This record gives sequence, C-alpha cells and structure tokens, in this order.
Amino acid sequence: MKYLFPVLMLAAAAGVSAQERKVPKDSTRVSIPGCSKGSAFVVTPSPEAERTSTEIATGRRFRLAGPKDVLNEIKKREGTIVEVTGIVKNSDIKEGGIRLGGGRVRIGGVNPQDPISGGPGHAPVSSVAILDVEGWRPLGESCPR
Repeated sequence: MKYLFPVLMLAAAAGVSAQERKVPKDSTRVSIPGCSKGSAFVVTPSPEAERTSTEIATGRRFRLAGPKDVLNEIKKREGTIVEVTGIVKNSDIKEGGIRLGGGRVRIGGVNPQDPISGGPGHAPVSSVAILDVEGWRPLGESCPR
C-alpha cells in the first residue's frame, strides 16, 4: 500500500511527458493566434490581449502540417480566431530583409545561401513557413477581414 502512491505519481508523470514531443534544437514550440483557410494560417492579434512566448508579426503566414484529425478540427473553425500550438524552425520565425517605412516595407527577405537563379527543374524558394501543429484552442472571435 505504501508503494502505491509513488507508482501512481510515476505513471502520471510518464503520461504528461508522453503528450509533449521533444523540440529539436533548431526549432521552437509556439502558441500563436490566427485564422486558418485550408492549410494556410495567418497570425492575428490575440483577442485576449495575451503576449505569446515568441513574438511573431501579425500577418505572418504559415502552412499547417500535422495529424489529419487536428487539422480537420481547425478547418471546421475557419472564420474564427484559434490559437495553434506547434513546432516551427527558428530560421522560419525570423523575418529576413531590411525594414523601411517604420517596418511596413521589407526589401530582400531570402536567405543569403539561396541561389539567385535556378536552373531547369529548380523550384522557387518559398517564403511560407511550416508549422507542425500539436494542438489548438478556440478564441471565439471572428477573423478580421
């Protein structure tokens, strides 16, 4: 009987750690508010006026990836703001280029190691970051137009 409590505590701790994936060294776990349309996600200001752990600019676009059941639940809420939690590469969080006009205009934006021109069969470099979704929660307000 006296060993039952420690065993239950270990089982509960194992259950909590099994839910959260380990974050790779080159990535960060983020929780960001925004609006989805299909697999596209656009960051919006939080209606709850909360600050996120990683500040990501309003209007930033992500492509959602992850378990189909989670993505389908997010798609059902198109038109309303949801907070998505997931893993994104650190290099995708930083915006490239030089800010002009108070930060509203950016010149450049691609990584210096990207080729200037591609040859035949070379796909153009995409500036849309991928957010590997782990979970989400509704925030209840309508998406801004």
